[in-house]
Amino acid sequence: MRTKVAIIGSGPSGLLLGQLLTGAGIDNVIVDRVGRDYILGRVRAGVLEEGTVGLIDQAKAGARMHAEGLPHEGFSLAFDGRDHRIDLSALTGGKKVMVYGQTEMTRDLIERREASGALTVYEAANVLPHDFDGLKPYLTYEKDGSTQRIDCDFIAGCDGFHGVSRKAVPERSMRTVEKIYPFGWLGILAEVPPVSHELIYANHARGFALCSMRSRHRSRYYIQCPLTERIDDWSDDRFWDELRRRLPAHHAEALLTAPSFEKSIAQLRSFVAEPMRFGRMFLVGDAAHIVPPTGAKGLNLAASDVHYLFSGLVEYYQDCSDAGIEVYSRLALARVWKAVRFSWWMTTVMHRFPDAGDFEQRIQEAELDYLTHSRAAATALAENYVGLSY
Repeated sequence: MRTKVAIIGSGPSGLLLGQLLTGAGIDNVIVDRVGRDYILGRVRAGVLEEGTVGLIDQAKAGARMHAEGLPHEGFSLAFDGRDHRIDLSALTGGKKVMVYGQTEMTRDLIERREASGALTVYEAANVLPHDFDGLKPYLTYEKDGSTQRIDCDFIAGCDGFHGVSRKAVPERSMRTVEKIYPFGWLGILAEVPPVSHELIYANHARGFALCSMRSRHRSRYYIQCPLTERIDDWSDDRFWDELRRRLPAHHAEALLTAPSFEKSIAQLRSFVAEPMRFGRMFLVGDAAHIVPPTGAKGLNLAASDVHYLFSGLVEYYQDCSDAGIEVYSRLALARVWKAVRFSWWMTTVMHRFPDAGDFEQRIQEAELDYLTHSRAAATALAENYVGLSY
């Protein structure tokens, strides 16, 4: 088999890139080690920047998002028992974010790809990229008892943090930077209306809490917890009680509860691999970088990577120019590091660190006070939250 672009991974970044390429008349094949149902069963975040929304629209997969998604023009910082609203729209000239579950976005892209007739190979074992440092890269994988090969011009590694793409790069060719945070997020999903129509980020003496949602009837809640915690030790009642303690009184009283249908603990980390291009293979999304979920940047960074790579590939095939693919890594990483900085800053401001003393605590309180009394500080927060320009 031969194609122009071979894409490893059928998560949001791989699907988005594939559909944009298909729309531009650039042949591509997506290969994934898991199946369609497994991909659609994964529960992920869903606060989309305007740039991400625009790319989904460009891929002609945005109709349901606009019909069912929840546009948000602000969010609340909760501390000292009170809400302090950050008016995103007023501070950024009318920009907003869209709350739409990543699973739903993925479903829309899969359905659009299937309708377009573009090929996705699911349940492909032992996927491996080859010769990407030369002019004739290719993929191999095993399917139905035989080894298959896809020859291509370029390989896009959209296969996540644990995928094969980054692992295929020689260690001497890559630099990685990582920070592990000393706590995790215990999160649940429940079929209840959200406690507020906008997200609430809460800083409390007992730890951080986040009130989020996937729809008007499905809520996603998180609380900061030690990494030593075990899911089995957290009943639903214990979670709801702890969440109430960390919210302002009026939200605690209004909180509706129900049995959770998903519960997990996620460790927080920052990770960046540099560069993001290795000859004719490009790393995209979580294959190259991870950020804490505090600033809602993970999925949006993957989308911005797709933007830069898609633009470069279009320039290559339509204008016979290497300029766009030559600058892919530099442009993508410049935006990545700004988002890493923002996610680190927001995590630092909103969480209680186990080794923090009185000095660190007073600095955090001063920062929160400054954020809610300075338009300049609030504007910087809002600009980063809605997404910096590509």
